[in-house]
Amino acid sequence: MIIKKILESIDLNFARADEYSEQISQMDLSNDPFANIENIKTIDGFIYRFSKIQDMMGEKLFPVYLKAVEEYSPSMPLIDILNKLEKFEIMDSEADWKYFRKLRNVLTHEYPDNEDDLIQGIKEALLVYPKVKMIYQNIKIYLDK
Repeated sequence: MIIKKILESIDLNFARADEYSEQISQMDLSNDPFANIENIKTIDGFIYRFSKIQDMMGEKLFPVYLKAVEEYSPSMPLIDILNKLEKFEIMDSEADWKYFRKLRNVLTHEYPDNEDDLIQGIKEALLVYPKVKMIYQNIKIYLDK
């Protein structure tokens, strides 16, 4: 039951992030995307969902998956969790997840003084977003069995 609730919540966040990413892809990010409130809402929505997805996967889904394959200990540091996910071919590389987290941190900083960094971060997030989704799908496939 817990697994089902986690998956439903992550699915919801992906559905909303998909909508936001589609809207952002229609924007001209090189021409002051923060010039109107609708763009700001869309960008903020994507950043929130992108961050929320990573938090839920890292804090809840990864441990649930590793428990299912009997490879989890509550005292495991994140690096060990990521290495096991790489070993089980859930993700290509633990370095990918570290990069996704670093990117998340860039995106969650306030942007009045670093708009260029934020715009670059948004572009990068849109590029890696499908990889985050693929990691999720790999775990879902296993858990659906």
